[in-house]
Amino acid sequence: MKWLGIIIAVLVGLVVIVVAIGAMLPKAHTATRSAHFSQTPDAIWQVITTPEAFPTWRTNVKTVERLPDHDGHISWRETDNQGQAIPFEIVEWTPPSRLVTRIADPKLPFGGTWTYEIQADQTGGGSTLRITENGEVYNPLFRFVSRFVLGHHATMDEYLRALRKKFGEVVRLEN
Repeated sequence: MKWLGIIIAVLVGLVVIVVAIGAMLPKAHTATRSAHFSQTPDAIWQVITTPEAFPTWRTNVKTVERLPDHDGHISWRETDNQGQAIPFEIVEWTPPSRLVTRIADPKLPFGGTWTYEIQADQTGGGSTLRITENGEVYNPLFRFVSRFVLGHHATMDEYLRALRKKFGEVVRLEN
């Protein structure tokens, strides 16, 4: 019985330390990833601006439901394979070079925007897609996990790998 008490005390102590470290981390973060594609900016634009088709190429997206436009912004809800539903909206639309999307639920323990910038190569050999996440993680425990366990780049890396697969390309992720 004594060992059980020690184990519980150690676990509680670890949780307290993790939450304390998370509380000291800033809520806001910025992370960027980019990848080169042999596609034109228009081809990339078409794929990344068609939410209804996301489940066909993004393996972590199970369904997409179009929502009524919010303040003139295109809106949709993505449900992932674990059943978590997150609403998004487009807040900036400059075809085929710049797109800004935002998580549209302030009640979630995280939020922020993704800025997609597509630039054609000067040589005509494709395009570079750069994604910048300006995120916020409100819960200290989630902040710790986001920073030290998952990493701020994980979702962008997964997205770029899925886009690579969609186009049948081998894409080197860049910082």
